Amino acid sequence: MKYPNGMKKTFNSPSAEPTSYGNRGMTLEKDINQTNEYYLESNQAVIHKKPTPVQIVTVDYPKRSAAVIREAYFKQPSTTDYNGIYKGKYIDFEAKETKGSSLPLSNIHEHQIEHMRAVQEHGGICFLLVRFSSKEETFLLPANDLFSAWDRQFHGGRKSLSYDHVNRFGHPVPFRFHARVDYLSVVNKLYF
Repeated sequence: MKYPNGMKKTFNSPSAEPTSYGNRGMTLEKDINQTNEYYLESNQAVIHKKPTPVQIVTVDYPKRSAAVIREAYFKQPSTTDYNGIYKGKYIDFEAKETKGSSLPLSNIHEHQIEHMRAVQEHGGICFLLVRFSSKEETFLLPANDLFSAWDRQFHGGRKSLSYDHVNRFGHPVPFRFHARVDYLSVVNKLYF
């Protein structure tokens, strides 16, 4: 990338912020949320991020107007990240981002796979959005291809989704100004 003063920005400099793993996937999530807002405002679809059900146990009130949650637990395992409706069809998908050249299948949980199988069995549209941040590429991997990879890992197959696998069986998701992750353009081609 060219900068106005001709200097390149370096991320490995001593003054750079330390690596934080707490917000991995947040870039993809932020782009999807922005895309979903655009879809909603342009009346194309109603798709939202699912909240994670949490049971709050301990709350401190350091100020009268502020509360700090000190202890909380997940009530139940969450299913997938996003769901909604598009052209009369239920859509349900998980989104994952990786800096490497593969996505470990351990980043996807068995209850999520079971949920996606059930949704697909009932006629819903299910898929995985995968972003390879080092390549700046995002793909839509249909649920059946995800299920095949998931099942193969238990019979001696890979325990990750390689970039080559996702590039072969997935579909590139275009990056657009308003729809930063325009996954509905891919959904149109595959399901409608």
